[in-house]
This record gives sequence, C-alpha cells and structure tokens, in this order.
Amino acid sequence: MDAGLKRELEAKVYAGERLTREDGIALYESDDLAWLGGLAHHVRTRKNGDVVHFNVNRHLNMTNVCNASCAYCSFQRKPGEKDAYTMRIEEAVRLAKAMEVDSLTELHIVNGLHPTLPWRYYPRSLRELKAALPNVSLKAFTATEIHWFERISGLPADEILDELIDAGLESLTGGGAEIFDWEVRQHIVDHDTHWEDWSRIHRLAHSKGLKTPATMLYGHIEEPRHRVDHVLRLRELQDETGGFQVFIPLRYQHDFHDSKDGVVRNKLMARTEMATGAEALKTFAVSRLLFDNVPHVKVFWVMHGVTTAQLALSHGADDMDGSVVEYKITHDADNFGTPNKLGREDLLGLIRDAGFRPVERNTRYEVIREYDGPDLNRRETPQAMRL
Repeated sequence: MDAGLKRELEAKVYAGERLTREDGIALYESDDLAWLGGLAHHVRTRKNGDVVHFNVNRHLNMTNVCNASCAYCSFQRKPGEKDAYTMRIEEAVRLAKAMEVDSLTELHIVNGLHPTLPWRYYPRSLRELKAALPNVSLKAFTATEIHWFERISGLPADEILDELIDAGLESLTGGGAEIFDWEVRQHIVDHDTHWEDWSRIHRLAHSKGLKTPATMLYGHIEEPRHRVDHVLRLRELQDETGGFQVFIPLRYQHDFHDSKDGVVRNKLMARTEMATGAEALKTFAVSRLLFDNVPHVKVFWVMHGVTTAQLALSHGADDMDGSVVEYKITHDADNFGTPNKLGREDLLGLIRDAGFRPVERNTRYEVIREYDGPDLNRRETPQAMRL
C-alpha cells in the first residue's frame, strides 16, 4: 500500500471517521496484517476495552430436511435420504432439557426449509421449549426461515414475528446472509431469500424491539470487494434501525471427507480453497474498521479453529461464541479438528490466554458475570496487542 494512503487511512481511523467503500477495498489489498490488526484493535479497544464476551449456549437443529440445495451446504438432506431427520416437538424438548446444564443461558435454533412441516410446528416448538426452559433465551430462525414461513403459512412476516415473539422468541439468528451481491449469490444460494427480503425481515424484527446478529459467509468464490459491499449494506441498514448487536464473519468450510452416506453435497469444494488463518484475520480486521455503528464483532471458534479465534481477538473481535457442544451445520462439513464443546472454564482459559478479560453475557449482551483477567505479573502470561 502506498505510504501516503496508509497514513490517510490511519488518520481517519484514529479520528473516528467513517471509512468508504474504496477505503475498505484498499484495506483488503494491504499485505501488512500487523498494521491492519493494530488499527482494528484500536477500534475494538475504544468500543469494548479489554473485554471479551462469551455466552453459555447450545445449538438445536430440529430438522435437516431442506427444500433448498445451496452449493456450500453439507447439512441439508432431502426427504427419505439417509441421515435425514425431523424431531417431534416432544423430542426437541427432551433434547433441550438434557442441555440444561452449566447455567445455560441461550438456545440457538436453526433448521432446514422443511417442505411439509406445517407453520404451526414452529411457534408451538418455541412455546414448549420456553415452558421447559423458562430462564433460557430462545435465539431462533434465520431470515430465510421466516421468509419460508411466509410461503407455507400465507401470513406476512409481521404476523409471523408477532406470534413467534409471543411464543418466546428473543432474537433471530443472523444466517441466510452468505454474500449479498448477486454476482456471487446466484452461484451459491438455492432459495429465494436475497438481500431485499433478508433486510426487510431484519428491519421488521428491529422495529418490534428485537436485537439481531448479522453474518457473512466468506472464503469461497467471492472477492474482497464483495465482502466490502456486504458489510456496507448492513452498515446502511444499521444506520436506519440500530438493531444489529453483532457482526459474525463465518469461514466457508470444505468437505474433508465424504459425509456418512457417501454423498459430497458441497458443490463449491472442487473450485475453492478455505480461507487461510491470515485471510480470516484480515477479514475480521477490515470488518471491524468498516462497521463503525455495530458494537460487537464475534469470532465463532467452531468455524475458525481455537488458535485463529484467539488471534482474532487482537484483530477486531471482542466476542468468542460460545460453549456450543454440537454444531451439526459445520461438523457435517468438516473434519479439521475443532472440538464439539468448550465449557465455561475452557472459554475463560482461552480468553485469558489471549490476554483479555472474560465477561459472560446473555443474548441481549447484558452482563451476567465479570471474571478476573490474566495475571499480568506473570512473565509467561500472554497479553493483548499494545497500541
């Protein structure tokens, strides 16, 4: 990068000025990861100090049967396929109750777009889960699922969200975003929920008082300019609604082995390579620098590996999600060594080892408990990047 442009971008960041599309593309073109990380760390420190947030959550996928066949997805199954499943609501409740350990605070629910399940299955499932787990927040359904509910119910999203909120919904999930630009999206997505409907549904959720996450699936066939465009669309919507709590870059996963039925569903694998750790850190840094109006950036350790996740905390991220236990959507796609579970003590150790102070939060980013940070008097204790 030209030294003059570097100084100009530094000055804008330190002055708190909003970066432009051209600035974002220029940042991705820089090969100075330490410089990028330092700028992003400055912004995350200005917003969140030395804190790294985490929560104790579990993921529940009530069905993997899906009407869509998205090019990147190894989770979906068609009716009658081996390993296709759909839980009865009573089964989902039993499984969720079995997860109620270690002061669980959040249940994260995402499903396939089931072609025959009736709409009433979904609010009823939330009601029964909430009755069984009254102190657990229900973070459920992507905007793609809400759009699907419109189709199968004949109801508008406004009424659908009202009923789901009445049943116990506290937040949508951020999925279904992938990459919004149609140049890329037409090659990776096999459903009808694109930017117009995704943004419409989150805008509506925000108008009803819900705070939601936003995601970006990166590291496949997109280019950095598509990532910048994705972030700026979300930034503009955030200017309007203020409803996004956190941005979550999600690293696209390869199939490193055939799935259990011998079918490789990931149609992008033959022409892609997974993003390297350095590219992941650059994506976190540039996202943090562009997103001046979203308070948090989360690293989902399941999709990045534990070591890269720790490094992301010094490249703009301030949230390390979560205890998880089982994340079928990724673990049906990869076998590169991420564990199924990190408990509270594991997360505390990882955050401290990265040089930060752990803070346990709930779905609404309200503080549940603050913990001691690393012992800075010990020479061997890692410390966060110094500015």
